[in-house]
Amino acid sequence: MWQGLILCSTLTLAGCGLANLPGLASKGISPLVFALLLGLVVGNLPLTHRLPSPQPGLTFATRWLLRGGIVLFGLSLTLQQVFALGFKVLLLDLVVICSVLIIGYQIGTRILGMDRETTLLTSAGSAICGAAAVLATETVIRSRPAASSIAVATVVLFGTLGMLVYPLLYPLAGMNEGLFGVYIGATVHEVAQVVAAADAVGPEALASAVIVKMVRVILLLPFLLLVGQWWLRQQASDSGSAAGKPVIPWFAFGFIAMIVFNSVIHLPSGLHQILVLAGQIALTMAMAALGFETRIEKLKELGIRPFILGFILFGLLLVGGGLASQLLMG
Repeated sequence: MWQGLILCSTLTLAGCGLANLPGLASKGISPLVFALLLGLVVGNLPLTHRLPSPQPGLTFATRWLLRGGIVLFGLSLTLQQVFALGFKVLLLDLVVICSVLIIGYQIGTRILGMDRETTLLTSAGSAICGAAAVLATETVIRSRPAASSIAVATVVLFGTLGMLVYPLLYPLAGMNEGLFGVYIGATVHEVAQVVAAADAVGPEALASAVIVKMVRVILLLPFLLLVGQWWLRQQASDSGSAAGKPVIPWFAFGFIAMIVFNSVIHLPSGLHQILVLAGQIALTMAMAALGFETRIEKLKELGIRPFILGFILFGLLLVGGGLASQLLMG
């Protein structure tokens, strides 16, 4: 147990150190990404192949630390933020999420010939909240580490591209600053990427973008409940047997409970920051463990198709999300 946890902790510290380097801190790249990449590199070194597998500490990180991190992530949100922009924001986010999930799954499985796991994880990461959505979905469908890693890679790549494209698009979009912030919040992948892109546009855009993005994050709970039931039916259909017992994502209810708690109880600022930081560290350790358990040969088997799907979904978010934002919020 301790070997794996020490390994995850070391990779997490290194990932946080890289994310805070002067040349990288301004790029908005999450420590989760660096921890994943470091885990991927270290996990594929010849020396590490001699370690006994599976490592209990790595399993603990990818299961319990991941769930705990998502629960504590709820302390970053409040219901007041959600209600501030009204019902139209919820409708916009539902349209964006459902469109990306349905279109992404159909294109991935039917046109690109991808497996269901990788397609669903890639679509969820694009539709909802990036790496956190990929990791949460992975715990429900119990996918392979390689599928999760490649899905996170698409989120990082196209979310980072969005951070550059959206500020350049603002003068050409014909939207006011607040509406463009809504557009960013409804369509950019990661929370950190939303903040970086909207901040480059202006303070009004930033305020709107963060709230709209938070509503997308909250919609992770109903998505996990629905996808768990649907996934079981798909597996039962393939095997010709009755559907098994659904996986209840209890951690997702904990996530919502923390949002409610944060909305009605004001913790001391120092304690609140410690708990939020603990959640971020837990998620980063889970990402490091995921990267460590991913083998390069498995990634090669998946090929370039997940990135093609990620690019298509990026285009759908960029164009379709802009139209939906203007129609519903303009």
